[in-house]
Amino acid sequence: MGTIVPRKRKDGSTGYHAQVLIKRDGRIAYRETRTFDRKAAASAWIDKTEEALLNPQALDRVRRDDPTLGFVIDRYMGESKKEMGRTKKQVLNTLKNDFDISDMACSTIDSSTITSLAKELGKTRGPATVANYLSHLGAVFAIARAAWKYPLDPNVMKDGNLVAKKLGLTGKGKERDRRPTLAELDTIMSHYQAREQEVEMLPMTKIVPFAIFSTRRQEEIVTITWSDLEEAHSRVLVRDMKNPQEKAGNHVWVDLPPEAMTIIRSMPRVDDRIFPYTTDAVSASFTRACQFLGIEDLHFHDLRHDGISRLFELGNNIPHVATVSGHRSWQSLKRYTHIRHSGDKYKGWKWLKVASAPLTGKGNGYYSPRFKPTEIKPPEPASATMSARRAKQASEPPKKRGRPRKVPP
Repeated sequence: MGTIVPRKRKDGSTGYHAQVLIKRDGRIAYRETRTFDRKAAASAWIDKTEEALLNPQALDRVRRDDPTLGFVIDRYMGESKKEMGRTKKQVLNTLKNDFDISDMACSTIDSSTITSLAKELGKTRGPATVANYLSHLGAVFAIARAAWKYPLDPNVMKDGNLVAKKLGLTGKGKERDRRPTLAELDTIMSHYQAREQEVEMLPMTKIVPFAIFSTRRQEEIVTITWSDLEEAHSRVLVRDMKNPQEKAGNHVWVDLPPEAMTIIRSMPRVDDRIFPYTTDAVSASFTRACQFLGIEDLHFHDLRHDGISRLFELGNNIPHVATVSGHRSWQSLKRYTHIRHSGDKYKGWKWLKVASAPLTGKGNGYYSPRFKPTEIKPPEPASATMSARRAKQASEPPKKRGRPRKVPP
């Protein structure tokens, strides 16, 4: 069934977005989109395309020889046996569902198409994010022709990336140097301590200090397990650590400073994970707290930056810091080496005692997330509901209806 959607162009004219979409067994078997200046031309193209695809063999031939990019992305995500990260899934689904390039036949995509995609992405995203989108899409181009003989040329993506870089549409992200001050951390920790005493919630008075002293990312904090902890050697195995080349299977042993080990020892063994919470819950809690407290431009990841900077301020060299941070390339740590040795700003920090104290709470003795799923009871039969209602009405005194009569004095 074809559809036509009118769209206003920047020059004020109207373009007619014509799409042909065919489904088989509840899945999209074919999808193609073109834009025309006149509605009549769009309608004629839909009729011609649908007529050509009435024969199932014709549809199979189109799918086999020259499918749309959206179809190839679907196949890539469905057949890939390697575990795909959340960011990559989100990027590929966004490209497939929100951008016109997914409706184009593979043979029609050239380097100018990739450049146009980069420009469109750049309207609402920074150069580093655009580069990330093109990188994930490049993984589809890299195997489509070799694996399935689809006419997607990897050199098209290579040339498009080069042009986008030269035009400034893609680039590296700006290096943040934001670090929390002791005053800001005191405000945040006081806020969390008061909240944890009022209601059951995430133990952020432990998670925030642990992020600083361990230099772990928030995703790593909530995934490290007791079984991967070597307490005698003060180290833990971080599985699938973030890496530009390959995240899946990138398991790295990292050292844990004494302060981080103290916080871990205070956690109850009630789950396979040391911090049995979710990345979204930790991120949302920290973001809301900073907004509520009026602390500007502070991200949870800045705690890791502060922790790495602290290790250099203590006089440690790059190889020693890398054993804690988990960096494979010492080049990534060079930007921290300009820091002059100034001692430990956390020496005598009062909140370390709070972070190291055993958790207290209700029931199982540890804090659980504040928001729990509501228990939904199955609906009662209509007859039972009616009987209960009539019994209640019979036991209650009759209610007077209408307005009370005015009695003259």
